[in-house]
Amino acid sequence: MFSTLLIPLLFQALLLPLATAAPIGGLIIPKINPAKILCQMPLVEKFLCPAGGLNGLSRATVFGTASGVVDADGAYRYPVKYATSSRWAPSTLVSAWNLPNGSNNVSALPLACPQPDVPSTAYTEDCLSMVLYVPQSLTLNSNAPVLVWLHGGSFVVGSATATGLDGSKLAQATNSIVAVVQYRLGALGFLAPNGNTNLAVKDVVNALEFIKRAAPAFGGSASKVTLAGQSAGATMIRALLSAPSASSLFRSTILQSDPMNFGHLRPATHTALLNKFKELTGCSSQSCQNGLSISSILAAQKTVYDSAPSLDPAAGNAQPIRPVLDGTFITTPLDISSTFPSVSKPLLVTSVSNEATYAIYDIFRDPIPEEYFPDICAATFGEERTTTVISSPFYQPSPGSIVDGEVDARAQLAILGTDYLWKCSGWTFARAWVQHGGNAFVGQYVVGATYPGNEQVPLCTQSDVICHQDDIQIVFGTVSNPTSAQSALITEVQQRYKAFLNNGNPNVAGLPNWAPATTTDVHSIRLGGTGEAPIGACDPTFWGSTVDYDYQYYN
Repeated sequence: MFSTLLIPLLFQALLLPLATAAPIGGLIIPKINPAKILCQMPLVEKFLCPAGGLNGLSRATVFGTASGVVDADGAYRYPVKYATSSRWAPSTLVSAWNLPNGSNNVSALPLACPQPDVPSTAYTEDCLSMVLYVPQSLTLNSNAPVLVWLHGGSFVVGSATATGLDGSKLAQATNSIVAVVQYRLGALGFLAPNGNTNLAVKDVVNALEFIKRAAPAFGGSASKVTLAGQSAGATMIRALLSAPSASSLFRSTILQSDPMNFGHLRPATHTALLNKFKELTGCSSQSCQNGLSISSILAAQKTVYDSAPSLDPAAGNAQPIRPVLDGTFITTPLDISSTFPSVSKPLLVTSVSNEATYAIYDIFRDPIPEEYFPDICAATFGEERTTTVISSPFYQPSPGSIVDGEVDARAQLAILGTDYLWKCSGWTFARAWVQHGGNAFVGQYVVGATYPGNEQVPLCTQSDVICHQDDIQIVFGTVSNPTSAQSALITEVQQRYKAFLNNGNPNVAGLPNWAPATTTDVHSIRLGGTGEAPIGACDPTFWGSTVDYDYQYYN
């Protein structure tokens, strides 16, 4: 019988020939991962592969050895660069495991992608990185699901290290690998002067390719990948659902607070924004474009963003720089403006109860007299649609909208914006998804945690007002000093996510039943409350029919 002291020598002898790449027919064949193969053998795993790797934090991947640290909340954390790119060129999957930022410090987190209103030292153009959070309990045989999180920020701000996105607690609660991914933003990701479209979306495809190849080395399953994202991150996922070539890289999705009122940009709208950007930069040659400073790119980007509705109303006000229905990569609008394709992936669609409150009360700092409500609506909807809105029973003054004895129309506008951009358009999407073959589960957060920055609108700090982004720290379990209601919801959501990641269904024994959506009733549960969210204006005979969504109205 072999002595256990001889096993390391045998292991080393077997590794050397397997780990050498060799040229075959002029091609370089990537290194085989012998550690993965041998660590699947029970005897080898027992003695040489604790915690699923070669030794603790060190993992042998197809890209090379990965080194990590123990996150403050207990999971193993691995920052890594997943792709490289030249300016305004498609990104390329890496061939080796490298830390972000050109760093040798394994504990250093990635710098963000270039964006406005942050110091230049906080970002880098070489920003295609992710952070992996791996439960310490996983072994190479765990076959654990992978949750890939895409951050929001209207496609112009945000990063994998934004507040609340430490995936350690979420990874451990769901017993899954959590990958928080960043992608090129703004003009660098969507307004390439050379005509390359959807560069940022294709960055995420490379991130998914990287995860598919690397996940098994950490105990993850390449076939059990769920995409999750909030706001623009959810819009990004909707773009990937519209791209047939990306379909095999994930099996389910979670869309949180996706402003589904906005469809993918049509080519003509994208061209209008791109032409303005090129005009502002004054560059037509490749050499000139490559020589532009980041500050000049961001300045031109801001002007395009701010002026987008005047360039083409179909761009909208909220996130005008976004994925493009280019017809080759993104091939379907995936909305009710045209034929909806056959679908099969399970999805979760959630919103928060007061999505538009921050925006409305931040723009209008003082109460708005009721007589101004029609004019403000008309500026957004046009006269014909405004007539339908103001005559409906859904947006009349309520007792809660009385301030100093006068009606404050901001309350009506907040409800209107929530319904139009998020809640009702999301419900319409869920109905269409179910009608064409998929399963959908719909929910609305009625408990949340005030996201940093939202306190600028005092109303968003009230416990019964859940503003845009207030679901993020609930999902990740990163709420500081949570209340009992927040703690209960964190536990519930993470249990439901764990079930969904494993089998595409968020129902868990001991929790209230979450009925799947149907073509007539989406059964939107109240997350943090009881029962189902009221339908209100989200009947398909109103939004999407009597009053068109922007993707119908403009396109």
